[in-house]
Amino acid sequence: MQIHTGNLIREALRRSGHTNQWLADRIGITPRTLQKLFNKPSVDTQQLLNISCALGVDLFAPFSEALSVSL
Repeated sequence: MQIHTGNLIREALRRSGHTNQWLADRIGITPRTLQKLFNKPSVDTQQLLNISCALGVDLFAPFSEALSVSL
């Protein structure tokens, strides 16, 4: 199962109602870098944790669900 992490982040941000600028400020990157992150199929786990905390969303859940289905 292929999970595109950048798409997960983009969708979670959209659902939160916050802007790219808001999230970029929260995690210490530029909005341009955040935009590039949306296109990445995978990101560093620490960065994903920081984004999850900023948005208040467990972005690791889709990976856990995929793992439980395949076990």
